[in-house]
Amino acid sequence: MRCSDGNYYVVKFVNNPQGRRILANELLAARLAQRLGLPVADPAIVEVSQELIDLTSDLVMELARSRVPCRAGRCFGSRYPIHPRSQVFENMLPSSLQARVLNEDTFLGMLIFDLWTCNTDGRQVIFLRRPAEAGYTAMMIDQGFCFNGVEWNFPDSPLRGLYCHKSVYDCVRGMDQFEPWLNLLDRKIDGQTILRAAKDIPTDWYESDHESLARLVQMLDRRRSRVRELLRSARQSNTSPFANWPRELTRFA
Repeated sequence: MRCSDGNYYVVKFVNNPQGRRILANELLAARLAQRLGLPVADPAIVEVSQELIDLTSDLVMELARSRVPCRAGRCFGSRYPIHPRSQVFENMLPSSLQARVLNEDTFLGMLIFDLWTCNTDGRQVIFLRRPAEAGYTAMMIDQGFCFNGVEWNFPDSPLRGLYCHKSVYDCVRGMDQFEPWLNLLDRKIDGQTILRAAKDIPTDWYESDHESLARLVQMLDRRRSRVRELLRSARQSNTSPFANWPRELTRFA
């Protein structure tokens, strides 16, 4: 959707079939990821009028057995990073272009982020090429299932948060290479940072359950100290892309 600021946004509505808390997750997670310098789209609260919905036949959700109009009001918007008509690759690049990813190192940071926030969906990525750039930039999208979606709990699993095309981890030879991102998590995030990021989330996105939101903020703050442990668990899994690392290079305390 093109919004009043002249930019285009991918918009999620409060009556989406995944649940309204998905919008709160998207906004909170995007703000926290930006705090860590991760490549996510700029988040926004987008007001969609009933008149626009009534006059736009495409503003419906196609469900299994019905078509449901989108609900007017405050929606989540993810700013489109380039013009929508530009070429964008979803989830993977053609093999001939894989060597031209400019920020492949951010997949390590995003794994740290997804372990911390317990993203129970597969890591979603788009690859885009901006004018005057020789290569492609990976942008991490769809943070709706951080915090286990609408559940707002943290059922950890060793391989949670991995990108499906595991070649992006081939350059890693030990846990030390995650330390810059772990240090950023320690330095850039604390309880007050998380609270500020959650402060103006529209209350209808979480049913005005302020107690649950406060508990989520507290759990996120406490979980920062567990990310190294979660990363070690991923390292020890037999199906992990890290399973073949030489053990002498794994110096995590």
